[in-house]
Amino acid sequence: MFRLQGSKVLAVDMTGDAVKAKNGSMVAYDGQMAFKKLTGGGEGLRGMVTRRITGEQMTVMEVRGQGTCWFADRASEINLVRLQGEKLYVESSNLLATDAGLRTGTTFTGLRGASQGNGLFTTTVEGSGQAAIMSDGPAVVLRVSAQYPLVVDPGAYIAHQGDLRQTFQSGVTFRTFLGEGGGEAFQIRFEGDGLVYVQPSERNTIAGDA
Repeated sequence: MFRLQGSKVLAVDMTGDAVKAKNGSMVAYDGQMAFKKLTGGGEGLRGMVTRRITGEQMTVMEVRGQGTCWFADRASEINLVRLQGEKLYVESSNLLATDAGLRTGTTFTGLRGASQGNGLFTTTVEGSGQAAIMSDGPAVVLRVSAQYPLVVDPGAYIAHQGDLRQTFQSGVTFRTFLGEGGGEAFQIRFEGDGLVYVQPSERNTIAGDA
């Protein structure tokens, strides 16, 4: 069971089951734990090849045991996401841990990924269980509906779930090239029905530099 201990530490209670977590993110544990590095982001040889091709690298370990294990990464804020047969799209650098039964993979993101400077692919988490994602500062979860599409800065985007379509929109004008742009030259537009996770901090991105 995943639970937050404060906002920056994830506690996972285990009774002989396992969890997949970012390699090296264990900060403490009690009871008996065993740690094993997984290849290809926990997807085996095929995942290793896919992730090398796509550049969506993710180093993951399996932690199995009885007791409580605590995870954290550079004092990042941690957000819990519960999936019920859904798919979560998240940048690999923002994924801290998942239930061992959740499947991870990669998917093409196109210009959205390029605008973030994270490449053209992103990580997916699918199935039923819990995942823990990280953010720079407390994240907000924004709902998208048919009546209310959402526009997000690529540097603040963390993850999304639900039946959402994303399109890349640009406000690049002649003024942008003269250095007189408003600093919001690129955005991601979400339409449909779902949730988008946004952090209160913007990564350095191609979009942010325009």
